[in-house]
Amino acid sequence: MTPTTIGLVAGAFTSIASIPQVVKTLKTRHVRDISIWQPLLLTLGVALWMIYGILINDLPLILANVTPLVCNVILTGMKICYGREDREPGGNSPAHI
Repeated sequence: MTPTTIGLVAGAFTSIASIPQVVKTLKTRHVRDISIWQPLLLTLGVALWMIYGILINDLPLILANVTPLVCNVILTGMKICYGREDREPGGNSPAHI
């Protein structure tokens, strides 16, 4: 296996790692158990990795960070929006349905 192949495979796995959480959160609109810091810090980290990849012109590094960047931005947004519902009495969280 070449280093580029290993990088692409590793990037594929880390890229799709956030997708199940995003899908589950979209379905349930329940974010009480998600820390705001996890997706927020990952957003910052993958954004910096992507910028680094752009600066050194490394396509596998750039591509490996696009999906997690989008997923973690969405997850952070859902935590902010749906977090209000989890705290409000009578909100739309599963505990109140």
